[in-house]
Amino acid sequence: MFWKFDLHTTSHIDQLLDREDVTLRELMEEDDVLQECKAQNRRLLLFLSQEHCMQELVSLITTEPPADLEERSRFKFPNIACELLTSDVSIINDKLGADESLLEVLYHFLEQDPPLNPLLASFFSKTIGNLIARKTEQVITFLKKKEGFIGLVLKHIDASAMMDLLLRLISCVEPAPLRQEVLHWLNEEKLVQRLTELIHTGKDEERQSNASQTLCDIIRLSRDQANQMQENMEADPLLAVLESQESVAGLLKNMFEGERSEASIVNGTQVLLTLLEARRSGLEGLMDLYSQGYERSYTVNSSILNAIEPHLKDFQQLLLAPPKKSAILTTVGVLEQPLGNARLHVARLVAALLQTSAPSICQELCNLATMELLLDLFFKYSWNNFLHLQVELCVAAILSHPSSDERPSPVLQNHDGQPVASSHEAQEEAVETGRTMKFYAKFIVFVNLRSEGGTRRGNMGHLTRIANMVVQNLEKGPEPSQITDLMKDCRGRWESFVDETLRETNRRNTVELVSTHNMHSSSEDDDMESPFPNDLSLQQAFSDYQIQQMTANFVDQFGFNDEEFSEHDENIKHRCKKTNFITMFVQANAAAFEACCKERIRQFDDAEEEEDIWEEKEMNYATQAKSRTR
Repeated sequence: MFWKFDLHTTSHIDQLLDREDVTLRELMEEDDVLQECKAQNRRLLLFLSQEHCMQELVSLITTEPPADLEERSRFKFPNIACELLTSDVSIINDKLGADESLLEVLYHFLEQDPPLNPLLASFFSKTIGNLIARKTEQVITFLKKKEGFIGLVLKHIDASAMMDLLLRLISCVEPAPLRQEVLHWLNEEKLVQRLTELIHTGKDEERQSNASQTLCDIIRLSRDQANQMQENMEADPLLAVLESQESVAGLLKNMFEGERSEASIVNGTQVLLTLLEARRSGLEGLMDLYSQGYERSYTVNSSILNAIEPHLKDFQQLLLAPPKKSAILTTVGVLEQPLGNARLHVARLVAALLQTSAPSICQELCNLATMELLLDLFFKYSWNNFLHLQVELCVAAILSHPSSDERPSPVLQNHDGQPVASSHEAQEEAVETGRTMKFYAKFIVFVNLRSEGGTRRGNMGHLTRIANMVVQNLEKGPEPSQITDLMKDCRGRWESFVDETLRETNRRNTVELVSTHNMHSSSEDDDMESPFPNDLSLQQAFSDYQIQQMTANFVDQFGFNDEEFSEHDENIKHRCKKTNFITMFVQANAAAFEACCKERIRQFDDAEEEEDIWEEKEMNYATQAKSRTR
């Protein structure tokens, strides 16, 4: 019986705790110390919560280990100490959150000169973050007393752990009133403005990158939480500042002030792209832009667009003269002038701006001929698929804009009572029509000039999809006069491209189902004689019948449902066809099946006739047994 055996194993930690002189280091040497802590080993928790133990644990995660230790074991105890402090045990949380002297030791870690040890910074951030979530009021009260807290965090923003700490302050504070109080405190500390100032040409690239990522995460977190808030809740002050025209203008000023660096352009543009993000889920929604015709005019704060519009010429200049980059060796040869991350982000920004359908933005892009320049880059960098995708999204945004026939227009009346068109709507329609028609013609010329002969380029897949979109839009109605005028010299080549090259490409890209009619077995299988008729359909039916699994619902699928007796007779006839088919199959192939069984099954090779073991006969106790051989 199981209760006869003592299966309980006493932890070595309990044996150590029996000693009066046991030390914290000795306990931390045990492999199961963390497991025992999370399992609420009361003796261990009482020992760890002693003041001298807590002081040592906090000191371990905030003090650089001696450099003479072996690298593999230098951070062993700091790592274990962090895991014990963040094990989410109430007695440790209470002790750490209520003891201000321990919080002071933690806070002193921020007062060091940069750079911080990244591993210790992660231990510190994890410990403070756990306290923010578990002992919120005590920790927030302590941090608010420290006037230079935000400044110290931003001083060490080159460590990604500090970015995580700021995000925990924004997302992990509960209840809602306390969270709103924290947001107002961070806003009073000018958190957004100070992060924006870090995205500047003269700043360290790592600090710029982390500041940009923090702003992007604040935008997304604030918008997500705003969607979950009740209507009577106060708006997020950080998000309001980020979406203000003044804040966006300040960011753009930092990006283009002085000597332009790729880091400041890329990091600043990432923040702009996050502000312009559509309320859709992931890349799927982005790729369905031109295939499913979604609602393009999603809500974007007009102040963001108003701040961006004056700087469109600066982004245009970046496409023409990007920051200098060295030549790079690629798989297709040396690229003397790489596209660069800056120009790629400008293309992403243009695609996002076109998706907003803002008339003034579209007009300015049209005046600057930005789309034509992107098409130039599309063909020049024929192996850069990141750029090709953005150009394709730009084209989709242009072509998916509803035409004048599809767009609902407001009904206004003049003094005679007759409806008149709004001058603003008419102007917007004229701008949109001119921009779209100009793009049509430009694209047609580009295709005919750039898609002739040679090796298949890396942009041909995107080019094919763009060409199909153009063809579909041209087929929606009569060809506008703007295209007719601009296509005088290349109409024949365009029609030839569509009727021959594009049609053949679409045919090849169409997935054809594999036909099984012409499939034959191997030569070895052909030489084998089969007892079954050479009827493929019959053999397939028999094979399906053999491998059919007797699942729990087989009877329900095979037989009749109660509801079917009350329905039309067709159901019963359909069910009967199943049984009739199986009966017919078995009857028609009974002889062949029996012959197959006799051939395939190995028979017993009895040397002599065997007795019938089931025959009733008189029992005797013979001393000799009849031998049987197989």
